[in-house]
Amino acid sequence: MAKYVHLATGCEVPTPSGSYCLRKEVRLALDGQDLFYVLSHACVDASCCGATDFDTAIVPGFIVRWKQETNERGLPVSEVVPVTDETTRARISSLIKETEHISRVEFW
Repeated sequence: MAKYVHLATGCEVPTPSGSYCLRKEVRLALDGQDLFYVLSHACVDASCCGATDFDTAIVPGFIVRWKQETNERGLPVSEVVPVTDETTRARISSLIKETEHISRVEFW
């Protein structure tokens, strides 16, 4: 089990090579469980290899507890079970790519 700290959507988070912005959080019913993923947009503008931007889906996993606590900064925290089965990952990846029209899906 892992804990996910929810950040505000729409805010820009600086990184060493640029920034990323969380666009939305999605809860998706799948096989009797709730799958959780986050869509983000990244901009790389301070890299030795040039500049680029891309959209990504990050899949923390299946929800165990949704926003049941807050951390020391007052941000909501959920508990998830990461998706480890490769067949399930492939199925989820295909579903997200088709639904969200993106090419990059990453799992915890």
